[in-house]
Amino acid sequence: MTYEELLKSARGRVGPYCKACTVCDGRACTNKVPGPGAKGTGDTAIRNYAAWQKIRINMNTISENITPDTSFSFFGLSMKYPVFAGPVGAVNMHYGDELDDIAYNDILVRGCRDAGICAFTGDGTNPDVMKAASEAIAACGGTGIPTVKPWDAETLKKKFELVKASDSFGAAMDIDAAGLPFLQGLEPPAGSKTAEELGEIIKSAGKPFIVKGIMTVKGALDAKKAGASAIVVSNHGGRVLDGAPSTAEVLERIAEAVNGDMLVLVDGGIRSGLDVFRALALGADAVLIARPFVTAVYGGGEEGVKLYTEKIGKEFADTMKMCGVASLSGINKGCLFKPDSKYTAF
Repeated sequence: MTYEELLKSARGRVGPYCKACTVCDGRACTNKVPGPGAKGTGDTAIRNYAAWQKIRINMNTISENITPDTSFSFFGLSMKYPVFAGPVGAVNMHYGDELDDIAYNDILVRGCRDAGICAFTGDGTNPDVMKAASEAIAACGGTGIPTVKPWDAETLKKKFELVKASDSFGAAMDIDAAGLPFLQGLEPPAGSKTAEELGEIIKSAGKPFIVKGIMTVKGALDAKKAGASAIVVSNHGGRVLDGAPSTAEVLERIAEAVNGDMLVLVDGGIRSGLDVFRALALGADAVLIARPFVTAVYGGGEEGVKLYTEKIGKEFADTMKMCGVASLSGINKGCLFKPDSKYTAF
């Protein structure tokens, strides 16, 4: 199977909203929700993708001719690339009823494990979604990161019982999901958490905890104060707030503020191995990619996940080689092109 064949197959299986575009840049789906679109005008999702494309990198081929080492270690898990599949929920509503969340997470977790990376799994109002995701992770030896929504305290207690049963090496909360319609208006209330509330949640998890949905330096420092082991710079793919900055625009200052005290991951519009390189050069330790993995699962199942992972990985390794970088530790701000005022035509 080629990537073009995977896209063609996906187009026959995804619902009427997603187009399985050659490049998932947010323009075809804009604000179509249900669907992979974003909130309001869809501006934030489009901006996420576009911001990465503006970043230029320095080519340097006067260097040792070796195969770059793309490996990454995440809380004891050895990964082939610094790439995670991001959590996605309600796939049957947004992408088509060929799959539900239970089937999707099962394929994704196994596919990522076999491809040498790791998946974050989604959560939903149906308790069976988290239960099945936890079972899928357990079946893969704990290679997966269950991601819990910011529910009320009693619901979180039940969710974390499933997280512990998964034997996962870490757990996550996509706190930016507070803006999703199905979380709003619940009784008891779900949604935003204070740093103190988040601290109690992290303690109850009992394992390395990743807070997803950080878009400011203050948010990053609050997550650190609460005891997070890692953060994901994320605006939830533009699905919860229109007019927000892109993740690429805020990543560098957040990474500088964290100063190595927590691992920094980033998502939002990352669509190539070149984008992965750009993100690491701006200070990220690794990236999450969500929507293209949906296309991979719908278009080719586990084989599609492996195919897409290798596509991204080869692009990333090629970028490293052409920039004269031998390992992840060599990717830094010096790899980025910063034009002086004379050269502004492009």
